[in-house]
Amino acid sequence: ALIKEEIFFARESEFGAIASLEKQCFSHPWSENAIKEGYENNTHFLCFKQFGKVLGYVGVDVVLDEGYITNVAVLQCARRQGIGKKLLDALYEFAKEKQLSFLTLEVRESNLSAISLYEKCGYKKVGVRKNFYSDPKENAILLTREV
Repeated sequence: ALIKEEIFFARESEFGAIASLEKQCFSHPWSENAIKEGYENNTHFLCFKQFGKVLGYVGVDVVLDEGYITNVAVLQCARRQGIGKKLLDALYEFAKEKQLSFLTLEVRESNLSAISLYEKCGYKKVGVRKNFYSDPKENAILLTREV
């Protein structure tokens, strides 16, 4: 195929690309060092690569049989192409393999496109965290998907 894409678990060689995505997508991005520390402390990073470039990733902390999604990021120029859904589908397969009970995440209340994606992927609203985010201050919607 002319357009080769792959989803894989990040190694140290991808930490710079993940940190770059963080800077482009979030007001409080994780540094490359924070990503490395997370990796060393059982955070798993699934990356989506196409054309030899990491275009998106999802991070998840596994605690016993629970999955806590740390971040989902897709480059702005690559959004609305199904990358986020592919990453979340791959994460769900990982959760089933690891026999996790659920996957959960927080999302900005105003991020309607992300909320729509999560709902399409089977996540349900289970709560609100008041003033969870800063820059700007905003509530978080708590979403969970049973595995």
